[in-house]
Amino acid sequence: MKAVPHPTPLRRAPVQRRSAERLTRILDACADLLDEVGYDALSTRAVALRADVPIGSVYRFFGNKRQMADALAQRNLERYAERVTERLTESADEGWRGALDAVLDEYLAMKRTAPGFSLIDFGNQIPVGDRAAVPNHRVAERLTELLSGYLGRRPDDDLRRVFLVAVETADTLVQLAFRVAPDGDAKIIEEARELLRAYLGRVLD
Repeated sequence: MKAVPHPTPLRRAPVQRRSAERLTRILDACADLLDEVGYDALSTRAVALRADVPIGSVYRFFGNKRQMADALAQRNLERYAERVTERLTESADEGWRGALDAVLDEYLAMKRTAPGFSLIDFGNQIPVGDRAAVPNHRVAERLTELLSGYLGRRPDDDLRRVFLVAVETADTLVQLAFRVAPDGDAKIIEEARELLRAYLGRVLD
C-alpha cells in the first residue's frame, strides 16, 4: 500500500517569526469563520479582515480559499498527532487498547472544541469531489508512523491497511454520532469503540 504524501498547500513557507505569526492569525481567522458562515460563504477577504492583515498577506500564502482550508486541515492533523503523542507518553504501558482510546478520545475532543474542525477536520468534508478519500489515507499513514513503535510493530503494508480500515470505520461512525446529537451521541460512540476494539483485537492481539 503506497503511502499518501502530506499536502503542501502554502505558496510560500514563512521564514521569519513575524511571517509565521501572521500565518497563524490567518488560519485562526479561517477556522473561526468556517464555524460562523460555512465553507461556501468563506472568502479570502473576510479572512484578511478577521485576521487584521492586508489581503496581500493572505495571497502570499494561499492562491484561494481551498488552499487555505487545506492548510487548516493539515494544521489540524499536526495538532491531533501532538495530542495523541502526549496521551501515549502518559500511558506508555496500556498497549493497543490505550492507543485506541487516545486516538478516538482526542479526535472527539477536537471535534467538540477546535474552531472549524467540525466542518474541515483533516480535509474529509471539504467539497472537492474525487479527493474525498485522500484525507483518511493521510490520517491512517500518520497513525501508522505514530503507533508502530508504541505497539512494537513494523510499519508495513499490513499495519497500514489495518489502520486505514479502522480510520474509515471510526470516521463513518463518528460522523453518524454527530449527526444524531450536536456533541456526538454517546451510545453510538461507545458502539464505535466496541467495534474498533473487536476488529483491532483480532488483528493486534
